[in-house]
Parts: sequence; C-alpha cells; structure tokens
Amino acid sequence: MSIIEAIILGIVQGLTEFLPVSSSGHLQIAKALLGVEIEENLVFDVTLHAATVLSTIVILWSEVKKLLVGIFSRHFNDEQAYVLKLVISMIPIGIVGFAFKNHINAMLDSPYILTIVGAMLLLTASLLAFAYYARPREKETISYRDSFIIGLAQAVASMPGLSRSGTTIATGLLLGNKKAAVATFSFLMVLAPIMGQTLLDVLDGGLATSSIGAVPLAAGFISASFVVGCLACRYMINIVKRGKLIYFAIYCAIVGCLAIGSYIF
Repeated sequence: MSIIEAIILGIVQGLTEFLPVSSSGHLQIAKALLGVEIEENLVFDVTLHAATVLSTIVILWSEVKKLLVGIFSRHFNDEQAYVLKLVISMIPIGIVGFAFKNHINAMLDSPYILTIVGAMLLLTASLLAFAYYARPREKETISYRDSFIIGLAQAVASMPGLSRSGTTIATGLLLGNKKAAVATFSFLMVLAPIMGQTLLDVLDGGLATSSIGAVPLAAGFISASFVVGCLACRYMINIVKRGKLIYFAIYCAIVGCLAIGSYIF
C-alpha cells in the first residue's frame, strides 16, 4: 500500500465514520476504485479505527471527562445513568458481532458487494429522509428504552452500506429525542464496540504478518483518519443540530444508485 492510498483510505474512514453515509460502504467503493484489499490489512484497519476512537474522545472530551468523573460517585447520579444507557445500547451490537461476524465478513467478499452496498445506502437515504420530515415531540433525556432501540439500530447497521451514525441518529430523532443529545449519544455509544472489535482483531493474530510500512500507517492515522475524523465529528454534531440531514439523504441515494448501476451495467 502506497502513502497516497493510505491517505485516501484514511480520509474516507475519517469522513464517513461520522457523516451519515456509511464508512463500510465507502471503504468498499474506495477499495474497488483503488484496487486495495483493505480487509486483509489488519494493521491498517486497526490503525484507522484507533484514529476514529481518538478523534471522538478529543472532540467529545468534555462529555467523556464528565462521565469518567461521575461514574466513580458512591451515589447513583446522572452520569452513571448515562453510562448505563450506553452499556444497554451496546448489547445488540455485541450479540451481532459474536454471532454474525463471519457472515458479515463473507458478505464483504461477495461479488455482489457493490449491489448490497448500494441497496443499504438507499435504505440509509430513506431513514435520513424520514428523520428529516418527522416532527415528533422532543424528549428531555434519552430513556433506557430508547437506548436499547438505538442499540438495535446500530446492530442492524452492521450491514455494509447502512450508515451506523445515520441509522442511530435517525432512529433517535424518530423516537423524539433532541438532536444534539442524539448526535452525542450516537458517537459515544460506538467507542466501546470499536475498541472491543479492534482488540478481538489483535487477539486473532495477523499483526506480525503485515507488509504495510510505518510511513503509510502514520499517514493514514495522523494526516487523514484522525485529523479528518475530528473535523467530521464536530461538523456532524452541528449538522444534526441544524437538522440538515436531508442533504446526506440525497447524497446516499445518488451514490447508492451509482453503486447498483456499476454492477448492472
């Protein structure tokens, strides 16, 4: 993998992990365009996900710090309740990760992968459009019930092409939660699953067999995935606050049609 390819893939990961357009789907499209077998490059995959986690923590540090301080209180408080809701939201994706990981990986190697990605991008577009036009009454806080439902949405978004952030944010908005609260919850709830998946990938082996050099890794991490991820995370929170998800719905619909068309024609 060249430095340019590493930077391009890092930018794709950094942008699409937070924007509601599906990072997995766009990485598949980038793979097809560049001819890079990114699924086999475990070290590079771990590096990009580490950058994603770090950029989330940097942008949401005030919220993360508040939760870390509050969780050690002797009395049950709002921070502990919030962390419990995050844990509840992670249960579905944990089950899917253990039960269907091999099936999802096999799907990524399917000759029909671009068709699958295209169909899921169209579904993402539909969810974002519904969330944009729906006007439910806004709740003050995200409930335990809503946390689990948003977690179910995250589990369904394991499908390549179905945006995780788009699906969880749209679900939270359709449930009547406030825009800023849903965006923050969506980005925080993914931290543990990403770190857990990264740890499992490391334990499965493969780190020692990577042929990727240190320079492409650094390029993908620092100059692309981390920096772009920080910008995308901050930008996405502001976008959700302003309720401009319809533009991403249009984008996903266009890219989804192109992905399906590239296979058919």
